[in-house]
Amino acid sequence: MGSSFTLTLANIFMWKWQKELVRRQDITCEYYGRYIDDVFMTWNKSENELKKVLENANNWHPNIKLEYKIGKSLPFLDILLTNINGTLSTSVYHKPAAEPYV
Repeated sequence: MGSSFTLTLANIFMWKWQKELVRRQDITCEYYGRYIDDVFMTWNKSENELKKVLENANNWHPNIKLEYKIGKSLPFLDILLTNINGTLSTSVYHKPAAEPYV
């Protein structure tokens, strides 16, 4: 990400962005986690409603464009999160580029 000051600025910027997400959307009783500019959240409404929320969020600031994946199993940082009948389970995730070295 660059210098430590860049990291601080990214955290401040994303903190303000996530406050706006929570303010504008009805995402109570859901899980939301963020590490710098990587975000993970759970959603119990329809996939179409989630896509609307994410599309709206993509229009809030010209420098923020969300790339998202929707599914029952997703990698987040070095963890593979899997929804098994409403329960989140975790396992270690190895990025494909790291496979030859693990």
